[in-house]
Amino acid sequence: MSNWVDATVKKVTWWSDTLFSLIVNANVEPFEAGQFTKLSIIEDDKRIARAYSYVNAPDNPDLEFYLIKVEGGLLSPRLAQLKTGDTVLIERRASGFFTLGEIPQSEQLWMLGTGTAIGPFLSILQQKEVWQKYTHINLVHGVRFNNDLSYQPLINSLLQKHPKQLNYIPVVSREETLQGLQGRITNAISANSLFTKANLIPAPTNAQFMICGNPQMVKDTTELLISKNFKRNRRREPGHITVEQYW
Repeated sequence: MSNWVDATVKKVTWWSDTLFSLIVNANVEPFEAGQFTKLSIIEDDKRIARAYSYVNAPDNPDLEFYLIKVEGGLLSPRLAQLKTGDTVLIERRASGFFTLGEIPQSEQLWMLGTGTAIGPFLSILQQKEVWQKYTHINLVHGVRFNNDLSYQPLINSLLQKHPKQLNYIPVVSREETLQGLQGRITNAISANSLFTKANLIPAPTNAQFMICGNPQMVKDTTELLISKNFKRNRRREPGHITVEQYW
């Protein structure tokens, strides 16, 4: 049986000129929140495929992905042209270990993501498990412009449901922020402003960090946390830092 199946486009939502969400329906295998799959098209008998994280909760049949239209990209400009009723190919089986089952229990959970890498965090936050496992959950979204802060309706609904558990902290780098903090996530950690904003003091004894974004952001943030005595999380040796590089 082929691992590729047809997916029918149900909805396309544009958040900005380049950021959009794609919702499809397809017969895929069960997945865990935080995992990714691949979308693809066939062009000139060649498959063009890219990995995308699920945004929806695993029990939701509407399979959602958060994408950026990359000018000159091989796949994203084609996906950006899809409309309701169109068909795209999806990999039936999900992959990845950026899931709660890999994260030790702790008092604080810090979700640090940039751009479209907020996607797997939104999937995880729509699950009951995360709210039972951690007392304080901090969703930190690093973007360049305020207009890049997508998924506000979903985030606001999560804040309303979990007002005492969830902190949402946008970090905007290229213009004055309308909410949250100005600069980059690494700057906010170095200056301690991120933790002051959340009114929390993370330590190896009480905090876990999940980091998702471009490789340089993941590398820099990881090194910064290691300098603060946090350790990489490994199955054989549990630590405090779990990462996912987003390309």
